[in-house]
Amino acid sequence: MNRILSLALLANLLLFVVLFGSSDGVQNSEIWKVDRAPARRSLLSFPENTHIRWVPCSISPVIILAHRLTYLSPNSNHDTTLVATLDGTINLVYRDSGRLIWSFASGPPIYSSYQAPLNHDDDKENASTSGGGSYFIDCGDDWKLVAHTDIGKQTMDMSMEEFVRITPHVSEDGGVILGSKKTTAFVVDANSGRILRVHYSSPDTTRPSSTNGTSDSIIQKSVTKNAKPDKQLSFTRTDYILTTFAPNSDKVLWNVTVADIDVALLCQENPNSLAGPSVSPHIDIGSKSHENFNMPLSCQSKAVVHRLRIPHILDSFQIKGKQSEHKAPVLLLPPNEPLIPKSEKSLKYSRDDDFETQNLFSLPSMEMAPQDARKHVVSERRIALIVILVLIIVIGFLMYRHHTLMLNKNAKSSSRRKRHQKSRKNYGIEDGNGIAEVASEKGSLNFNHLIQCDMEGRSIGKLFVSSKEIAKGSNGTIVLEGIHEGRKVAVKRLVRAHHDVAFKEIQNLIASDQHPNIVRWHGVEYDHDFVYLSLERCACSLYDLIQMYSDSSQNVGLTNTRMMDDVMHGIRLWRPNGYPSPILLKLMRDIVSGLVHLHELGIIHRDLKPHNVLIAKEKGLCGKLSDMGISRRLVGDMSSLGHHATGSGSSGWQAPEQLLLGRQTRAIDLFSLGCVLFFCMTCGRHPFGDHLERDVNVAKNQVNLFLVEHIPEAVNLLSQLLNPNAELRPKASEVMHHPLFWNSEMRISFLHDTSDRVELEDREVDSIILGALESKGSVALGGKWDEKMEPAFITNIGRYRRYKYNSVRDLLRVIRNKLNHYRELPKEIQELLGSIPEGFDEYFGSRFPRLFMEVYNVMYHYCKEEEWFHKYLEY
Repeated sequence: MNRILSLALLANLLLFVVLFGSSDGVQNSEIWKVDRAPARRSLLSFPENTHIRWVPCSISPVIILAHRLTYLSPNSNHDTTLVATLDGTINLVYRDSGRLIWSFASGPPIYSSYQAPLNHDDDKENASTSGGGSYFIDCGDDWKLVAHTDIGKQTMDMSMEEFVRITPHVSEDGGVILGSKKTTAFVVDANSGRILRVHYSSPDTTRPSSTNGTSDSIIQKSVTKNAKPDKQLSFTRTDYILTTFAPNSDKVLWNVTVADIDVALLCQENPNSLAGPSVSPHIDIGSKSHENFNMPLSCQSKAVVHRLRIPHILDSFQIKGKQSEHKAPVLLLPPNEPLIPKSEKSLKYSRDDDFETQNLFSLPSMEMAPQDARKHVVSERRIALIVILVLIIVIGFLMYRHHTLMLNKNAKSSSRRKRHQKSRKNYGIEDGNGIAEVASEKGSLNFNHLIQCDMEGRSIGKLFVSSKEIAKGSNGTIVLEGIHEGRKVAVKRLVRAHHDVAFKEIQNLIASDQHPNIVRWHGVEYDHDFVYLSLERCACSLYDLIQMYSDSSQNVGLTNTRMMDDVMHGIRLWRPNGYPSPILLKLMRDIVSGLVHLHELGIIHRDLKPHNVLIAKEKGLCGKLSDMGISRRLVGDMSSLGHHATGSGSSGWQAPEQLLLGRQTRAIDLFSLGCVLFFCMTCGRHPFGDHLERDVNVAKNQVNLFLVEHIPEAVNLLSQLLNPNAELRPKASEVMHHPLFWNSEMRISFLHDTSDRVELEDREVDSIILGALESKGSVALGGKWDEKMEPAFITNIGRYRRYKYNSVRDLLRVIRNKLNHYRELPKEIQELLGSIPEGFDEYFGSRFPRLFMEVYNVMYHYCKEEEWFHKYLEY
């Protein structure tokens, strides 16, 4: 701390010596004189392109700057400024109140842009190509050119004027970029804003400007014939236009137009001179209402009119109030400078920086008598000495105060650390590399740094990528652990050459990831070699989960098993009878729900498989669709991707039309869904056999559903999903409501309502519904149904009504009656049937496994349009 204080004092002393030196050298010293030095942040800062020369005189720079400040800031309550709004209107307003004095229209908007709609999939005509990527150029909020490419936005080094100068440009593929420039000059009455004359540039904008005194402009006659006013404002508006045409076409891909506006004050007192005397930069001019106001320019001076990105002047000043005084820059030149800039470089500087929020002034050359200069220097040195001493005292006090606070803070944190470590030891908890300790000491931290304390890797923008690999994909794609803005994420790293795949996946994720069954996308980062997608971090994939609980769980790596044990502990995926458990049914329905959402948005996944279904641990387990790198979006009324869509799915999980390069519709996802559901229900098996024979069996339609024959609902659904005819497969929304996903309550409710419906059929008349239902008796019942029930149950139901033991309708009536009168049944019968709804459904389902599906098929065929059936189609 003492060393820092000493260095600060030494720095102040050196500053004093360098600035003031000895008093004997005042008269013969040389000082800086600045020739046109626009400052960026204050009058005391010098830009890089400042023109500096030595002037042998005896005047201090401090005196010159102080004098200039007084010269440019007169004591007036009517300071004005000139601004141009987006619609092309030039306005003279008061700085303090923003009240409009006068305005006139200078032409079309000062900024406009257009980009033709792009189709990233097929329409190569609608993309400007430069090195293989689509792009367009626009003007940013700071009026600098910005190139928009596939990988983001980048500010260009050249100005609009420079870009137009190098056009036309013809690319290798035939694309053409044309640039043009149009100049318009307005001579305006400074008092009223009345337009006196208008000058237009010639259409030929490529010719160099004339140097022999002739004019290339087309002059419009005077707008008014009144007497020439004493003060005139000359505005010069230059419009730069860039237009890009598609290769070998006249179709415009994009264009951008930007206008620059300069102004000069012409005074009649000295009409033939470009360098008038040094007068006050504010001149009182009376308006028609006899109101005096000051002009923001001095006679024979030039400025740049500030451009605003708002349609009307009142939108800016009435909202911002007096802040407008600091946001309307006027670039004044000294009165003794020519109206035309000395060099193109200096003009370019003022153009590129006209968006700055500070006034930019140039410093005038001044002459002073040596004695006056010496007095001013002595006075300045005394003031500077006092200021430096005060600064030294303040700095010393602040450093002492800071040192005291740090000592107190370290003492408190040390005692807190000791108490914290002691308490953690008492509870047998390890320190955790001090993460909790650091978090308690600093309430606001970089979250990535907080979490990555025990991780190896590197930071790329907002993303921290660890070296720990989670999974591998095709074409060099790998998945790593990472942290994005304090949130643990899975980082999908793709080779930069496949950035189009990443771009397409980002597009489809942005469009769909608000759904709970679609993996969330958090951000993207780039480096020279790779693209990094930050995706929602999940516990494992569906493939890992099924393999862990199947007979081949020993094939799962030790690391993955430990990771999933914490999340999946105590979870059962299958019932003892081989049926999927409610948890597994929920995961299967999550997959269908995510697919319904994608298809509603017109997105075809095209690579649905267990590896691309991720399992997240939220309130319970949740399935989420991921990896949409080859997914495609149907545009407009399209229903298919054609016969030769690029990209293909994974071997063994593709529909036959994918393998045979046929017409690809949403139905290809339904075929893959059938394979995934079979995989879930059979502990990791495939309906088309082993790995090497799957694609051949798919092409030949050699499917084997033997492993799910004990689940009639599964056979019914899978036989539809795996149909080789894509048009006969159900829609994803229909699969969502299939009875396979119904719970016990919905199943017994359906049987109950069906019983009420068929009781309405007259037995004496040949009822089609009743006949169809009874025709399924041999399959649904497997014989007389009383033979599969306990004698006590048969005795109980015989007390109230006589039943036909070979009738499906009568069995449904038994189920209905016992459900309605469950509370009135003897306790032994209640224990026999089990609890409602799970036990009740299990009792009849285990004895008549085909009853439910056979009854559903009959009623779906004949009654699906009836009102009572609608709730089962919407479940």
